[in-house]
Amino acid sequence: MKVAVIVFPGSNCDSDVTYVCEELLGCQVEEVWHQEKSLRGAHLAILPGGFSFGDYLRCGAIARFSPIIDALLEHAEGGKPVLGICNGFQVLTECALLPGALLPNVKRKFRCRETFIRVENSKTFFSTLFDEGQVLSMPIAHADGNYYADEDTLTALEREQRIVFRYCDALGETGGLANPNGAMHNIAGIINAAGNVLGMMPHPERCSESILGGSDGYNLFASIIDNWKAQVTS
Repeated sequence: MKVAVIVFPGSNCDSDVTYVCEELLGCQVEEVWHQEKSLRGAHLAILPGGFSFGDYLRCGAIARFSPIIDALLEHAEGGKPVLGICNGFQVLTECALLPGALLPNVKRKFRCRETFIRVENSKTFFSTLFDEGQVLSMPIAHADGNYYADEDTLTALEREQRIVFRYCDALGETGGLANPNGAMHNIAGIINAAGNVLGMMPHPERCSESILGGSDGYNLFASIIDNWKAQVTS
């Protein structure tokens, strides 16, 4: 599988994502600078975390106008998978590839810690190696992770099972202090209606091998690879 990791000025998780895809999963990885106009034939596009353009104006707002975005939109509209992590999720909402917006955390503080998320839908292109209801431990690192959408959008996300990950506690409960940023419906990750674009705030690339203290993120990347292989051999 060929993977394009899109790099913006201020990206800081691109090398982590490249390492996981290249060293742990054996993918061919191209790091694509935001000023380029082609994803170089990639099967999967990943927008990594960081602070694109210093988060000026609004997180992802300037990145949305980078030349590479036209190629990303064409890639997504062609049904090919796209993964946006943290700042990448913010960019995807600015591009309107995903609904809603990521607002400042409710206590206006940068949150950098381990958190728990519950797998809400294990039948997506990104989650088939997880079990429904499985509780994962993943780190977060963001100041603007408070997912917001209007009520009609939230209703549609729930009804269509497009909420893939939801913040919870170690037991899988969503009440109390389980929500680290105030996200509506405890949303940690969603997919688009077509099911080929996932945005999530937690960082699976930072917990993809045991030497980092946990490997719960590995199966997200492995799910993508497995499902792509199934598509190309069917």
